[in-house]
Amino acid sequence: MIILHMPKIKFNDIELIVPEGTTLRKGLLEQGCSPHNGQARWLNCKGLGTCGTCAVEVLKGEPSPMTKIESWRLNFPPHKLEAGLRLACQLELRGPMDVRKHQGFWGEKRKT
Repeated sequence: MIILHMPKIKFNDIELIVPEGTTLRKGLLEQGCSPHNGQARWLNCKGLGTCGTCAVEVLKGEPSPMTKIESWRLNFPPHKLEAGLRLACQLELRGPMDVRKHQGFWGEKRKT
């Protein structure tokens, strides 16, 4: 018998229960939420890690290690690797997490 751990995820101000090992993007979409803003909901790479439109900020929790493609994509405009954002399509859930989606097509515009 396999028992799945179901961590609690707080996305913006919504609490969700998502199976451990799922990517944040997949978990959000399965529950009617989106890691994309505006037109990026339709104009995105569908989880391949190449467009960068699902960038989020991890506020609490231990994110999975950054994948090579994620590091590559977050290292050119409009993103900056040092901004500390992660791609929801590459971020594997391993425990409870608090995540925020910022404004802008790519989710890189933080409120000031």
